[in-house]
Amino acid sequence: MKNLTSKVALLATGLGLSALSGCNVTSQKEAVAPKASAQTADATAAFKASLALRWAPVHYQDTDVTGDHGLKGKADYLTAINYDGDWSGTNNWNNLPNYAAAAHGYYSVVETSTHWFVTYAFFHPRDWTDNVLAYKLDEHENDLEGMLAVVKKDGSTYGNLQAIVTVAHTDFYSYVPTGSPLQANQEDMDGTLSLEAVNGELHPITAQEAKGHGLKAYPYYQLNGDGIKYFPSATVAGVPTSADDRNVQYKLVDIFASGGLWDQRNNTALFTSAAGGFVKSYGNGGANAPWAWDDSNDVPGRGELATDPAKLVNSYFKNLGSFSLTYLDNKYKGI
Repeated sequence: MKNLTSKVALLATGLGLSALSGCNVTSQKEAVAPKASAQTADATAAFKASLALRWAPVHYQDTDVTGDHGLKGKADYLTAINYDGDWSGTNNWNNLPNYAAAAHGYYSVVETSTHWFVTYAFFHPRDWTDNVLAYKLDEHENDLEGMLAVVKKDGSTYGNLQAIVTVAHTDFYSYVPTGSPLQANQEDMDGTLSLEAVNGELHPITAQEAKGHGLKAYPYYQLNGDGIKYFPSATVAGVPTSADDRNVQYKLVDIFASGGLWDQRNNTALFTSAAGGFVKSYGNGGANAPWAWDDSNDVPGRGELATDPAKLVNSYFKNLGSFSLTYLDNKYKGI
């Protein structure tokens, strides 16, 4: 009986140790799980950054060196929204003479099972004119215009660029590269998208006006004399040496980066509301964040170029082939 009792005691002890061990293992797994999730999120963000870099445009920026408000062309340089070290929208006009305009471009990636949709946005502290009689009437603080790249998943790492849709003030314009199967649907096609090789890979070419900064595919806007040619970079925010510099890099910044533009949407020092209209201290009219861009004459609603790009593309183009309207990843919608 004594031996049997001892065996039972040992068995009970063993079970107890096993149970305790099991608790420890579970605890360790639970502790590791968030790390694995963070690693997955980091990998996803890294891929999006690479995808955005792959299709980021070679970008021509026309400059105007005349006029008191153009700062000898500097008012046409690309820069960061917080170029002056803060997220205030009411000091950007006045601060521009005192800070370097290091070039930045913003991006976001939205995904379905068939496509990636990459939105790009370029910021200028001043939307300006050299017409003295139109000061304050045709000018305003802050300006943000950009484009949507439509990328078909085709089994390759970064897919196939099929079209872009650009933002020029309150109108959108659509372009397809030669060989794209896409055709005009509810909106007219506005031209052929030109491409340029950068490090052996073709990128779309875009251009912005001086002063008002509307954006179209190149050469539908182009340089009129002086101008800057910007090239995309993951790390370098270049500063032009002059208003006629043809080799400047702009740094890509994720709209959804922690503390970044999307996180600022409730910042009343930058936006009038989360709807995305910039505040200003100067001028008439105003600018919008990508989630508020609108072409009022088109079917897609306000902001849907960025927030519901599949809907917009389905409206703008036909002959899309396999095309999903269901998002796998869309942080604008909390997916």
